[in-house]
Amino acid sequence: MPLILDRKHVLDVFAEAHDRKWVLPTFNVENLTTAEAILEATKEYGKIIGIEDLPIIIGITNNYSHRPQSALYTQTRKWDIGLRLFLSDLAILTSPESPYSKLNVMIHLDHIQWDADRELLDWSMNQFSSIMYDASTLPLEKNIYKTAAFVEKNKDTIVIEGACDEISAAGEAEKNDLTTPEMAEKYYNQTEVDIVVANLGTEHRVSKSTLHYQGEIARQIRQRIGTHLCLHGTSSVSLDNVVRLFDDGICKVNIWTALERDSTPILFKDMLTNAAKIIGPEKAQELLSEQLLGKRANHESLLSVDYFSTTYRQEIIFHEMKKIITNYLNTWYIIRK
Repeated sequence: MPLILDRKHVLDVFAEAHDRKWVLPTFNVENLTTAEAILEATKEYGKIIGIEDLPIIIGITNNYSHRPQSALYTQTRKWDIGLRLFLSDLAILTSPESPYSKLNVMIHLDHIQWDADRELLDWSMNQFSSIMYDASTLPLEKNIYKTAAFVEKNKDTIVIEGACDEISAAGEAEKNDLTTPEMAEKYYNQTEVDIVVANLGTEHRVSKSTLHYQGEIARQIRQRIGTHLCLHGTSSVSLDNVVRLFDDGICKVNIWTALERDSTPILFKDMLTNAAKIIGPEKAQELLSEQLLGKRANHESLLSVDYFSTTYRQEIIFHEMKKIITNYLNTWYIIRK
């Protein structure tokens, strides 16, 4: 199926997911390998559960200071070029000729800043399925004013997600005030966003043992606004703690860090294991003598293009990301009889 970009169609997908008690995952990307891993994992999982048109959301940030993924999508480091490449890749990957053509694929603009992304906000929003309009760095009243104005302008075009307050990153100052049910209700009613991003005790970039997802607060918010919450920072929450997110009022989650964080160690180990095939026996012996390689690492084999190529590295990351994504899909796409 072509990309689902029409607002009504997107809302229909969310409504069907709600009826199934599914939480829709958004996996963010900053390269083609990750995008294909998401699509391949979703296609394969759909075969397992007998639903070939599973919905999946692929997201990307733009000038978000913590991770400007559009810029990182291209070595030009120009966000507009990166974003156009991203859109072009997804259009091709969901075309009738693609093995992923039957999936219900949606495009999400994540953490689009009210100030840093002004140029992007002048683009036509009908190229995207949903947007997280992020004015969370502003005081609440100004945030509501800015977000409500964006909703009024674009409410007939795109599904809109808004952040009622800021979620601090791990390592930042200890400002991580949780969203209160009262704040979430006020923000939802006065902005008229479709989905609310609340600070529920998670964070966006790395895992910290002190972080704790606040399911009780989410359930209190659900009682006021219904199942209209998006959980950001899902990578910092264990699978055991996200199994029942739907019951907490979560309709959507955003994930990126876990894909990169949990696949890289697999690549690292494989590269150490095959060190000589990647850098040649002479350089491997040098690293061995410098104690940067252990004796169990391969330091004698001949150099091999099958191991030092970019394709080798991408293949490992691709397959490991598929496993990670499948675990998440298995958590939220539960078939109830």
